[in-house]
Amino acid sequence: MLVLFTDTDTDMTPEIAKEYGYRLISMPYSIDGKNIYPFVDFDKFDCHGFYEKLRGGLIPSTSALNEEEYINYFKPVFEAGDDIFYVHFSRQMSGTFAAMDKAVARLKEQYPERSFYTVDTRGISILSLNVAMEIGDMYKAGKSAEEMLKWAETEVDKFAVYFFADDLRFFSRSGRVSGLAGTMGTLLGIRPIIYMGANGKMESIGKEKGRAKAVARLLKYAEELGDDVKGHRVLIATCDAPELVELLEKGLKERFGEDLDITVIEVNPTIGSHCGPNTAGICFHSIHR
Repeated sequence: MLVLFTDTDTDMTPEIAKEYGYRLISMPYSIDGKNIYPFVDFDKFDCHGFYEKLRGGLIPSTSALNEEEYINYFKPVFEAGDDIFYVHFSRQMSGTFAAMDKAVARLKEQYPERSFYTVDTRGISILSLNVAMEIGDMYKAGKSAEEMLKWAETEVDKFAVYFFADDLRFFSRSGRVSGLAGTMGTLLGIRPIIYMGANGKMESIGKEKGRAKAVARLLKYAEELGDDVKGHRVLIATCDAPELVELLEKGLKERFGEDLDITVIEVNPTIGSHCGPNTAGICFHSIHR
């Protein structure tokens, strides 16, 4: 038997995980001096409450899983005689995968007959979720690990994500976005436009003044790069930004039709710790990223 895994940094929730048969690895964050594991230390994410704390001045931090934590996730599966297929967020975004590699190497010594497959989505948040749900559809249809890996070779780079943030303190502190000046004017109303490249890294590719222009820029990318957009899910990410969701949803339907398959996703708190409140973005199937 093949067991699917993904992690909470893909914005996967227990409800979505259950729909596709995923087991969920919880990626922690720290706030108010407490280390918190999403969907382990709480059942449902209080999106508004979390981002209100950030608006109030709290700046969370995140940390990587250690080797033993990965072993605790994977060992019971190998012990049961099953193989693992892990769809995860970008290796370029965290040192956590070094610990994972060591854990898997140790387990393979114990269970040499077991297989461990991975798909690096080279993304995070809704990009990773879109890929994970596509693979989940294949898994439910009875596709093999080899078939899903073959699909991922070309299709992972055909999901594009574009987003912008209101408050640059969070991104500038994390240092995870190349080309972003940490002092860029939040006070001036400047919104950097950020995307995930094929290298699995976040990069600032421009800036707009004001939310309306930033939203229009995201919609322009969807128009210019979109490929069979209506044949795939379109995901809208929100860090407690309902008014931006409304603008993005309206603009997407105006361009692609009222029957466009749109799902609004609350950005998980671990990723939200890096981008902050009032961040919004879109993910769609594209010619390229």
